[in-house]
Amino acid sequence: METTGYRLSVEGKTGEEATIRLAGRLSLDDLEPLMADLQAIPGRLMPRRLSVDLAGVEYLDSAGALVLIELQNRARALSIPVDLLNVSEKDHGLLSLIDPELLQRPPLRPEIVQSPILETMGELARRQFRDFQEIMSFVGELITALVYCLAHPRVVRWADVMFYMKRAGADGLPIVALISLLLGLIMAFMSSLQLKQFGANIYVANLVTIAMVRELGPIMTAIIVAGRSGSAFAAEIGTMIVNDEVNALLTMGFDPTRFLAVPKVLATMVVVPILTVYADLFAILGGLIVGVTGLDLTAFTYIQQTKSSISIFDFVTSLIKAIVFAVLISGIGCQRGFQVRGGAEGVGMSTTSAVVSAIFLIVVFDSAFAIMLYYVRH
Repeated sequence: METTGYRLSVEGKTGEEATIRLAGRLSLDDLEPLMADLQAIPGRLMPRRLSVDLAGVEYLDSAGALVLIELQNRARALSIPVDLLNVSEKDHGLLSLIDPELLQRPPLRPEIVQSPILETMGELARRQFRDFQEIMSFVGELITALVYCLAHPRVVRWADVMFYMKRAGADGLPIVALISLLLGLIMAFMSSLQLKQFGANIYVANLVTIAMVRELGPIMTAIIVAGRSGSAFAAEIGTMIVNDEVNALLTMGFDPTRFLAVPKVLATMVVVPILTVYADLFAILGGLIVGVTGLDLTAFTYIQQTKSSISIFDFVTSLIKAIVFAVLISGIGCQRGFQVRGGAEGVGMSTTSAVVSAIFLIVVFDSAFAIMLYYVRH
């Protein structure tokens, strides 16, 4: 038989004054049975007055104090006055810390209720529409700020532009170069397994070059920059929002979009095309390594085949795509940063949203470019 750490006895008859004598330990370990025993007494006896004698209580923790407060609330709901007798100074201090009124209020965080699927879909659509409105509003503000800065170059914080060019460009070059080199190696090796069956090893250079310059170079570079710099932009501005630094800029008369977003956008527009060129070169280098070491091609032959497979049009359109991707990455990163509400959790959510949204937009715009450039070429 399970034993409890407390002892309870009741003295008094139904309708008369009653006394509950408690002894032992009133603690969290016996919370449920103690609560059940005490809550049943007022409704069963319905006394004119109820006294609770705590002379024998050896230990009382916050859970035990909560049970006594709940007993008082239960009795008062039945219009029964309750007295606590022989309360030690220590136990009295603990009981005074609990506010009975707060126990009757609803919790700060309401219980999560599963919504019907149609209601959930409607709420999701409403959030998406509101998010679209906020993005369009920020796009208007950003375009206005960029046009103003083009007309007044002196207002641009060029020191910050150079700082972000270093952080997004020079600091990101090693990872871009490494990934592009490995990507070129993989494409050249995998394609050679098929092409050498037909004696077409020479066309490995065409495949690697066309794939990288037209598609993979800009999109892979953009995804890397989105993960490195887009998330950093969102976290930086989001932290400033949380610390009220953006409100301080407004108070001093600065335009936050012009002060914070424009340097990031300009820096990204400069460095992403440069990183794309480096990505193309290192991917071609990776293909060259496979061609020379595994396909019996000379470096001169591989380079000549590479030069003949691309045109100036391919190179220019690749840079245009890189510039568009740069605007998307920096713009969505800044917008998500300005959207932050709350504390550290809000900053984390905005950072994640900036990366996911940037990659999604990169893929969407790359698809549009692919269709448009196909018809332009033909």
